[in-house]
Amino acid sequence: MKEKIFYYVVIPVIALAAVIGFVVLASFSAENSAIGKEESIASAKSGISKEEQRRVDLFSNMVDAVQSYNDHEAETLKNVTDARAKAQSGDVEGAKSALNVLVEAYPEIKSQTNYSQAMKEFSITENRLAEYRDNYNQSVKTYKRYVRKFPTRLFLSWRGYEVSEYEYLDFKVDNSKATNLFK
Repeated sequence: MKEKIFYYVVIPVIALAAVIGFVVLASFSAENSAIGKEESIASAKSGISKEEQRRVDLFSNMVDAVQSYNDHEAETLKNVTDARAKAQSGDVEGAKSALNVLVEAYPEIKSQTNYSQAMKEFSITENRLAEYRDNYNQSVKTYKRYVRKFPTRLFLSWRGYEVSEYEYLDFKVDNSKATNLFK
């Protein structure tokens, strides 16, 4: 009699408790994973914001540096032109000393290098920004897939978890306005 009670009552109760325990643990695990994926999206979005700020800072700093050096070059060119005028008027010694001062003070005119460096930095920043955007979209894709799958969707609804709506970033570029840039 005791064996029948054990087989018909105790074993099914233990099995039912194990199944319920597994479902409860699985629902907690599903919620924790969804929260982790949300954090991954937030981190990716933060990376985009950080890189966009870097781009703004870089742009401001580079414009200031290039403009400053352009002003320097304009002054240097004016001094060279003045030295040439002195030479043409017969004051060769004055022209020579003016040019020597310029050559010693400014051995290399660098604005072309500054422009090249600015373009290189912008290119690096844009590439990094594209990677951050792609990372964000991948995180959103992973999250959306996860919360829609069965049985995760069921576990999350049991836990009262509210699925967040994230949109993919659309970074289409309108190149129609990028014409005649160097007029």
